[in-house]
Amino acid sequence: MLSNHRKNAATNISCAVITVSDTRTKNTDKSGKKIIDLLTNQGHQLSLYKIIPDDGEQIRMTVEKAIYSANIQAVIVNGGTGISYRDVTIESIEPLFNKLLPGFGELFRQLSYQYDIGTASILSRATCGVANNRVIFSIPGSTGAVTLAMEKLILPEIGHMVKEIYKDLEN
Repeated sequence: MLSNHRKNAATNISCAVITVSDTRTKNTDKSGKKIIDLLTNQGHQLSLYKIIPDDGEQIRMTVEKAIYSANIQAVIVNGGTGISYRDVTIESIEPLFNKLLPGFGELFRQLSYQYDIGTASILSRATCGVANNRVIFSIPGSTGAVTLAMEKLILPEIGHMVKEIYKDLEN
């Protein structure tokens, strides 16, 4: 079902993809590559791709740089959303949010429970928000979680979200 809002959604969104991992490289980052492939196959642009370690300050600084870049409209961060000591992505980016979109994390966990990992979905702290008129998604780093989030939530709504963010800013 396609709502009237989504019929007029923005297309060709300029995106940043940030992988948070202490071990991945550009050669081994299957999840980052999956996000990029899914975005570009839908006609969106990749403006920034970085792999950074599970370090709160580096995560915050990298996301901040992305949201203050004139050519980026959306940021997708994968990794660091669990409950281990090194998982600090959420703590690093949520303070940047002007608006929290709790429905994203709620729906992601519901879909994850239903289609992917069952009760282990309660360990996910996936989230979404708006900062400096940019939408930021933070999702787990597993390829299954990335595929689920991208196909079921992010790709269907990213254009609509960007349109909603910018509609009152356009003159």
